[in-house]
Amino acid sequence: MADDVDFADERIEKELASALAARVVYRGESAHECECGAEISEGRRAAVPGVQDCITCAEQSALKLRGVRRG
Repeated sequence: MADDVDFADERIEKELASALAARVVYRGESAHECECGAEISEGRRAAVPGVQDCITCAEQSALKLRGVRRG
């Protein structure tokens, strides 16, 4: 018989699978400049091969995916 812990485990697994499916996977050469015009730091380019956006734009995109709005 399933209990609350089992239901919670199932929900966590579904949410994790959804988050993994929605993540951005970069490929290719990293950009030096974001679409917004900001420079993409060397550290970010090294940490995220193929990155195309600055950290600010990446955070804003992640918030949009989660349905969170910033003031």
